[in-house]
Amino acid sequence: MKSRKPSIPYIIWMVVFTMIPIIMIGFTAFTDKNGNFSLQAFTNAFYYTNIFVKSLWIALISTAICLVLAYPLAYLLTRMKESTQNTLIMLLMIPMWMNFLLRIYAWVTLLQDNGPIDMMLSLLGIHSTYIGNTGAVILGMVYEYLPFMVLPIYTVMSKIDNGLIEAAQDLGSNNFTVFRKVVAPLSVPGIISGVTMVFVPSASTFLVAQYLGGPDDIMIGDVIEKIFWTDQNTGSAISLILMIFIFVFLIIMNLFGDEEAIA
Repeated sequence: MKSRKPSIPYIIWMVVFTMIPIIMIGFTAFTDKNGNFSLQAFTNAFYYTNIFVKSLWIALISTAICLVLAYPLAYLLTRMKESTQNTLIMLLMIPMWMNFLLRIYAWVTLLQDNGPIDMMLSLLGIHSTYIGNTGAVILGMVYEYLPFMVLPIYTVMSKIDNGLIEAAQDLGSNNFTVFRKVVAPLSVPGIISGVTMVFVPSASTFLVAQYLGGPDDIMIGDVIEKIFWTDQNTGSAISLILMIFIFVFLIIMNLFGDEEAIA
């Protein structure tokens, strides 16, 4: 009986801040403004299919870039001294202490016409408009969510037993073979956690596209945020569809995790 008591606050938190809001969204999605059962909200939601697909595509690209950058960075961190690791991890996390909106404003300043980056590139004879394109949106998302990819991979890699690496080296494996046969397979759980932690918020994020993207780069999170002011039923339907897609994604990632555990 005592072992169940610590879970009571967690259960209360989940019910109040997770289950009740989901039930409210589900109820609103399947009703009209008068509270009567209706599927009109889902019909309206299909008007935003292109934005929905593009949002998922941008989220996948951002997640892939984060993985490409984070994996070697996490591996290099594990090869450093412990004091150096702690310092670099702190430097990686310091920007996260700042408000999200302020960080986006900083990128707006850096990427705008005649901004610092544009001026430096102009000296090299390169001039391009960064604000208002998909690349700027992806850059902002990679900057925002990169730490969420680095930390789980680094945590898993740092726990790999050095004895396994030394044993592989004693058996004649070179560094590449050790990485491919030992480090890479054992780091898969960290990759799965990182991909999940980056893709889920990336798919539902808003504000990034509003400040760094153009009129064609609006994401589904921005649509939900705007449409809720005028049509909560359609906004709830879009939110429910997005939650279903994210839930399916989580199931797929868990299947990969289960396969790795069995292997």
